[in-house]
Amino acid sequence: MRATVIHGPGDIRSESVPDPQIIKPTDAIISVAATCVCGSDLWSYRRVNPVKEPTPIGHEYVGVVTDIGSEVGSIEPGHFVIGSFYASDNSCPHCRHGYQSACVHREFVGGCQAEMVRVPLADGTLVPTPGQPGPDLLPSLLTLSDVMGTGWYAAVAAGVRPGCTVAVVGDGAVGLCGIIAARELGADRIIAMSRHEPRQRLAREYGATDVIIERGDDGVDRVMDLTGGVGADSVLECVGTAEAMSQALGSARPGGTVGFVGVPHEVEISGEALFRSQVGLRGGPAPVRRFLPDLIDRVWDGRIDPGGVFDLTLPLDQAAEAYRAMDERRAVKVLLRP
Repeated sequence: MRATVIHGPGDIRSESVPDPQIIKPTDAIISVAATCVCGSDLWSYRRVNPVKEPTPIGHEYVGVVTDIGSEVGSIEPGHFVIGSFYASDNSCPHCRHGYQSACVHREFVGGCQAEMVRVPLADGTLVPTPGQPGPDLLPSLLTLSDVMGTGWYAAVAAGVRPGCTVAVVGDGAVGLCGIIAARELGADRIIAMSRHEPRQRLAREYGATDVIIERGDDGVDRVMDLTGGVGADSVLECVGTAEAMSQALGSARPGGTVGFVGVPHEVEISGEALFRSQVGLRGGPAPVRRFLPDLIDRVWDGRIDPGGVFDLTLPLDQAAEAYRAMDERRAVKVLLRP
């Protein structure tokens, strides 16, 4: 099959690799209908994360089940399914508590920018859609595998509730999906932080009531101006840099909460400063599996349309151009079709 392989910083190739096989009786094989490039994939592309050897890349996927192991019982060949970037049994104590991304048997599902993918722990990981989706639904369903589920978790972790004020740090796909989540969870005011006009327009379409272009301390000052000096009840940190975390913590009111889902890079938090701020902090790898059934229903019924975060679609064998487009900020998020 064809798969996307990263050989080093800036070096993405489309190559022929062996087809995935059933290894464990709990596995399933998926024929990928759509996949995409994630902002977190760029950490390796930009040399921030080391690439020690050629590695298949990608962790977002939707598709049709083609084969299952002997112990798989909840899905069958022909089902159109969505799964998380972490495989989980969905039955361990952490899974039952809603943190499938911390499953005691979790496995990372990588190499998904490919024609096929093996998904471990298929019964606990994969969720079938109500039927076979049309092509118009594919982009939105694909977001559920990561960015929409992650944006939703950011809002849940930040304690978004009806009537509250939310600030969203980050205008990438996760931040934009976090705006959808905040709107769906009943936020009265949603402040999006964005300098890019196309992303600002999408943010407003998704429910942002205010857009500010300032960053750092100036961004915090603007949030305070908009909230009468109080700060936001909930802040979604969807970037992962030190500046973004500082801006998120500074934008929250005392007693507010920051939900952080950006993979941290060089982020250091002062315990004393956090103690004195009286701001809560919760986040980590999103337990996407927890939210999949509800989010699938919302997309299927047309209540949300997160597929708008894809502003470029390319064939799988042009993955290198997809990475360049996102790295150069010519695209928010690129959908790849095998």
